[in-house]
Amino acid sequence: MDNFDKLKQQIESAQTIAVLTHVNPDGDTLGSALALKFAIENVFAKKPNVVLNSHIPEIYKFLPGINETVHTSKLNLNKQYDLAIAVDIASKERMGHSLPIFQNAKVTVNIDHHVTNNDYGAINYNCKSVSSTGELIYNILRHFEWDIDKNIATALYTAVCTDTGNFRYENTSAATLKTASELVRYGAVPFEVSRYCYGSKPKAMVMLSAFCINNAVFLENDKIVYSVLTDADMKKMNAENDFTEGIVETLREIKTTDVAILFKEVKSDQTKVSLRSKTIDVSEISAKFDGGGHKHAAGCTINKPVKIAVEKILDTIKEKM
Repeated sequence: MDNFDKLKQQIESAQTIAVLTHVNPDGDTLGSALALKFAIENVFAKKPNVVLNSHIPEIYKFLPGINETVHTSKLNLNKQYDLAIAVDIASKERMGHSLPIFQNAKVTVNIDHHVTNNDYGAINYNCKSVSSTGELIYNILRHFEWDIDKNIATALYTAVCTDTGNFRYENTSAATLKTASELVRYGAVPFEVSRYCYGSKPKAMVMLSAFCINNAVFLENDKIVYSVLTDADMKKMNAENDFTEGIVETLREIKTTDVAILFKEVKSDQTKVSLRSKTIDVSEISAKFDGGGHKHAAGCTINKPVKIAVEKILDTIKEKM
């Protein structure tokens, strides 16, 4: 991992900065990007563009600065930025439409915590031991002793909270809890973040989760559980793409389950796969299909109809088990 001072030097010298988030943004990529944006504005009086590929998920619309983000459809993707910073993006493919911004930039920085990240930036800060990219951004800010205001604290707390499943996952360490505690001291309000992220879901989101649970398929003495969402299902339930968040985690909560999978039809010949496990390394499974992630939480996209994608993933999992 590169020295943090390299990042500071590049921010100081750059006139134009883009902070990139991954497709289907979650709390970690959004919170980390916004916190970095605020820090750059506060310390260097520069206004970076926080770039989104997708619409803002409903549960993250409370984040400070979220309305200042810029969608790729509003940008000249061929513009050459002095500095492009990828935040919480495991691979360049996860940049979606914003990939040209990264490729064309004079200097590229990769800040992440995924085990499958291959250090694709000119400068890389990939710390696999932290819970979230938000925790890593916090460490960077503290390293430079930059002020952390309430906006930064709220954004980073959201990043850490959501990537640890509200501090329930095994990536929650003593250092993670210390970080969360300090962010609260800086102004983050745990009750408010949890209320927005876990207690204020749209009706269609809750009903979609119930639909997937009710239609779950169990295999191998209930060690494997999966559910399938077709495009027709999504339209019938008036569900947005981000409404699938949390479904596969709920399936994993079943006592007998070791591996939980959600298959979502993107189009007739493309399927998004979300994998969660209790014991086996699902990042290895997703990597076989050009995906990535963590040991117990990973995903990939298979350019096949959903029925074929189900067969391929299940065969791979059964081999590994």
